Amino acid sequence: MSSNLKYSKTHEWVDFIAPDRVRVGLSDHAQESMGDLVFVTLPEVGQEVSVGDVVGDVESVKAVSDLYSPVSGVVVAVNEELEDRPELINEEPYSAWLFEIDQVTEQAELLDQAAYEAFCEEEG
Repeated sequence: MSSNLKYSKTHEWVDFIAPDRVRVGLSDHAQESMGDLVFVTLPEVGQEVSVGDVVGDVESVKAVSDLYSPVSGVVVAVNEELEDRPELINEEPYSAWLFEIDQVTEQAELLDQAAYEAFCEEEG
């Protein structure tokens, strides 16, 4: 887990790979609570998104969960490898990024690692 990552309260991690560009993934806490992932629906490249928008979903053996955009901007890349191998999220949640957003104009209340861990504990 990188100390540079920020986290949303909807359990996505955010890595600022440039001042106005982020890579987004699913936190270890989220993938662990969901169980084995079997399917991922990612946003479309070119799609404009806003903070809190549902941009896709992940399906596990237990349930389907929405993916939320932690920032506003334009989707410029998706990790197509996950469409064939969603289990990569379970195996390496901080390497298996989901999508990238460029032209970031707004971001959710993002938490650092310590604050995110405290949030997860409060959630139970």
